Amino acid sequence: MAFRGVWQLKKLVVSYCDWGGSSRGIRAFMETKLPAFKEGNPQLEVVSELNRGRHPFLKALYKNKNERVVCVRNLTPEDVLLHATRLRNALGRKVVKLKTRHVTKHPSVQGTWTPDTKFEC
Repeated sequence: MAFRGVWQLKKLVVSYCDWGGSSRGIRAFMETKLPAFKEGNPQLEVVSELNRGRHPFLKALYKNKNERVVCVRNLTPEDVLLHATRLRNALGRKVVKLKTRHVTKHPSVQGTWTPDTKFEC
């Protein structure tokens, strides 16, 4: 995704095995869909590396020095393309767990309203 007009994903590493059955989908992805993906994303450096005897994965390196690794073991080429597109569209930020269900600048002094709230009249 572009943050202030700048794509955040710098490099996408495609790691696969040329022999293993779990890499069958990513090898088909590299033959059929990867050239079009590279053409559509000229700002992105796509590198493929051969790791024999290992399961395939996609590694995304972002401008803020974060990285995400997604295992693509036994996936179809369409699913691998979906994961690559999601990595491209991500900002590369760490996932932050929210402490409450809602985030507000001015929290209520009385507490949050729920449908189970009982009013005493």
